[in-house]
Order: sequence, then structure tokens, then C-alpha cells
Amino acid sequence: MTPLFTRARRRLSRMPPPLVLATLYISLIFIGALAFLLPFSTPRPISFTDALFTSASAVTVTGLAVIDTQHDMTLAGQMILTVLIQLGGLGLMTFAVLILSALGLPIGITQRVYLREDLNQTSLRQLGELVRVILKAVLLCEGVGALLLALVFVPEYGFWPGVWHAIFHSVSAFNNAGFSTFSEGLTGWATDPVVNLVIPALFIIGGIGYVVISDILRHRRRWRAYSLHTKLTLTGTAILIPWATLSFAVLEWNNPDTLALQDAAWERMLISWFQGVTTRTAGFNTVDVGGLHDSTALMFISLMLIGGGSTSTAGGIKVSTFVVMLLATIAFFRRQTQLSAFGRSIGLVQVLKVMALTAISLILVFVGVFLLTATHDGHFLDISFEVASAFGTVGLSRGYTAELTDFGRMVIIAIMFLGRVGPLTLGFFLATQMTPRVKYPEGQVHLG
Repeated sequence: MTPLFTRARRRLSRMPPPLVLATLYISLIFIGALAFLLPFSTPRPISFTDALFTSASAVTVTGLAVIDTQHDMTLAGQMILTVLIQLGGLGLMTFAVLILSALGLPIGITQRVYLREDLNQTSLRQLGELVRVILKAVLLCEGVGALLLALVFVPEYGFWPGVWHAIFHSVSAFNNAGFSTFSEGLTGWATDPVVNLVIPALFIIGGIGYVVISDILRHRRRWRAYSLHTKLTLTGTAILIPWATLSFAVLEWNNPDTLALQDAAWERMLISWFQGVTTRTAGFNTVDVGGLHDSTALMFISLMLIGGGSTSTAGGIKVSTFVVMLLATIAFFRRQTQLSAFGRSIGLVQVLKVMALTAISLILVFVGVFLLTATHDGHFLDISFEVASAFGTVGLSRGYTAELTDFGRMVIIAIMFLGRVGPLTLGFFLATQMTPRVKYPEGQVHLG
């Protein structure tokens, strides 16, 4: 072992785990960018900012694109993109632990601490079981998804091209990345029943969170045995999906650029279902997002900011955070001093964390919108939509990604990165606890 490696390892061990993980993600983004610059990755040379933006979008499983995946990438480039999506969605430490386990190597306490931070857990217990659940979920869902999607793509494109399209979309969907090997996304299969069932199923399962999946597999259908987190996530998801689907149908039913392109009512509802589910996390589209009404775009922004489940491949402030924030608001107006749900209390520390996460997320989005508005020409709603999509790691765009300057791309890259790994670094600061030495008398602050 060289002295340089020993010093680097010693310095790395002194860094807080969230900072180590953030550094690893940044390193992966730059490695991915260099891979896209290789001559076999693209049919023609691309700029470094193109490569960096694409790599960052893949690692953060966002899906915003400045180059056409279908025409501006070779098969090798698409494979590199798939690997980056898988690593970014699965989590670097989770992937590392899986490799160590497959090789029969021991997993030390340091690796477990990093894994705990990567999975946003508060305890080191049951991490091994959670990793095994993640491996089973990834292999099963992506494998079955690819087989089912092959039934659609193979007859149209031939065996090997069809198989590749199926594998790519299965990986992209389960990791909530939103990348597609087709320039127009999935608009060509807007009413295809297989695509409209398989793709949403993949990103719903990938987006509810590995902790929820583990809880469901462990306790099967026993609702009472589920943890409070699982109950809040499932309840919030069960409410948001129908609400988003029906809202999209009502707002876009007579829009000639979206739903009105279809004659049958069931076709419009099928498209509404797909867009209602994909907006919070996945980023796939079966309609022209640029043709949405402004009211629908504003609804999409709210859904993208909420995002999916915690410890999942989704972004946003997370469903559980949103639900706890609503419960805290209701409790305040009811003059309740204790917050509870499903027979379990929610501590003040958790409520404060929810408020901090929400406040910081809104400030980040506001700063992003301000920077792009001050440096770019464009419709305010388009810019806001782009920033919200980047923070929620969704990948939907109203066509504004191509208008970004190099500075604008850096802003979006930073927002995508913070939207994906921000809770890791933020959790470090939130977890820093200092016992006050002096207790001050309570004062009165006039609020509202």
C-alpha cells in the first residue's frame, strides 16, 4: 500500500460520511463526462458541457437532456448512460456493498456507516437485509419489465434492437430517470396498454422507496404491522396518484395539443394516468409537455417538488415529508400539542426536520429560478418548470433545456445534484446536535 494511498484513505476516514458520498457522486459525474467524450460514445464530437450535463443528469437520475439519446449517442454511449443511471439510482454505497457481498468480502463498520447515509437511515441495524431487498427488487423488476417491454419493441424494431430498447427503458423507468432511446420519448406509444402499465409500474415501485418495499415483503399484507413511514408513504401515494390523474384529465381534456389528439375517452384517460403518475418522479412523457396549459404546468411543478418516497430513486422533498408537513399544519390549527398518525406520535425533532427540508428546498428552487431569469431570456413559467424538474430529478421539460447557456447548465447541474444527494449532506447538518448550556426565558413572536 503506497504512502499516497494511505494518506488519502486516512483523510477520507476523517470526512463526514455525507460529504464522502457527495464526493463520490461528483467523481462519478466527472468520470461519466469523460466517458461520453470518448470517440466511440457519440457519432460526432460533443462539448465538455454537453458531456458533463448528460452525465450529471444520468447520475442524478433526472433525465434532462441537451443531446439526443437516439441520434447523438452510439450504442456504446447508450450503454454508458445505462450504467450511470443504474449506479445513480441504486446508490454508490449500495452497489459497493453488493459487490463486496458477491465476492464474499466482509463489510466493515465504516462501509455500513456510509451505507446508512446513502440510504438515509438512522440506524445500522438491518442494513444487510435492506441491501438484499434492494438487489431482489432491482433484478426482479428490471428483468420482468424488460421482458414485457420486449413484447412491444421487438416486433417493431427487430430482435436485438428491440431487446436493447426494452432493457434501456426498464432500467430508466425503475430508476426514475426518464431517459428514452427515442427522440420523442414515448409519445408513439401513448395508448399502448403494455407501455402504459409496465413503465408506470416500474417507476412506482422504484419511487416508493426500498424501506417500504422491504416492509411490504416482510409483513406481506398486514397493514397493522407496517411501520409509520410505510403507512404515510403508501397513503400519500394512494392520494396523489388519483388526484394527479384526474386533475390532468380535467385540465387537458379539450387541449388540441395533448389529450384532444385522441378521440376515445379511454385513450385520454390512459394518457392522463401515465402523466399523472410520471410527473412526481420519472419524467417520461406520452404527450408534448410544451403544449400543456399553464395551469397544468403549474400543477406539474407542485407534483415535481413533492417527489416520491424516501430512500428511493425519486427526488423532491418526498411524500412522507409532505404528509408530515400537512399533518403539522392541521395540528396547529386544531391547537394540538402532539402530532400523531396511525396510532404513533411524530416527535418534534422530525417536524423541525420536515420544516427545515421544505424551507431549504424552496429557497434552492427560488435561487435557481432567480439565477436563470436574471441571465436568460424566456417565459418565467418555462424557467420555473425547468428548475423544479431539476430539483425533483424528474426530467420533464417544456423545451427550455436547449436554451440554457453554459452558466445556465451549471446552475441546473448544481440543482440536479442537490436534489439527488442534498438530503445526505443536509442530514449531516441536521443531525448535529448541541445541548444548550443556558436556558432562556420564553419570548413571544407575532407570526402570520
